[in-house]
Amino acid sequence: MIGRIVRSADFERVLGAPSRARSSHFVVHHLAANPTTPKKPAKCSPTVELSTGAGDPQAVAVDDSSPAMAKTIVPAAPSGAWLGTVVPKRHAKRSVTRSLLKRHIHAAFAGQEALLPAGLWVVRLRAPFDRKQFKSAASEALHLAAREELALLMTRVLGAAPRR
Repeated sequence: MIGRIVRSADFERVLGAPSRARSSHFVVHHLAANPTTPKKPAKCSPTVELSTGAGDPQAVAVDDSSPAMAKTIVPAAPSGAWLGTVVPKRHAKRSVTRSLLKRHIHAAFAGQEALLPAGLWVVRLRAPFDRKQFKSAASEALHLAAREELALLMTRVLGAAPRR
């Protein structure tokens, strides 16, 4: 399964790298790294029981943030492929169009996850689809155009990428 990039620092790192492949509407960036871990540890551990039940009165306080507890809370970042999408409003005005393009991007990468090199991947919409040609975001023509272009982009990425 491909993870999702959610932190803006990771997006900035990947978009700072040179592009891996381009098409008329999309560009793919890749950085061979793991996502950054949050600086703050998680607030509670799943192994610690709640203090609301009848328990030991000598139990550790809830706000105890000892270094030993922090090590068990924040796991190491797993290696693998992580995907982020950038579909700006200036290129896709309607939210339904942005959502459609993001779904197609995730579907294109999910089908090829075994062949992708590990690291952070960002697919960015770099040019708008012509609104005169694609009047509706639900049109079959837009679905086909986005799928075909993303499939072409994936063949370019996989052709240039070393196999793992």
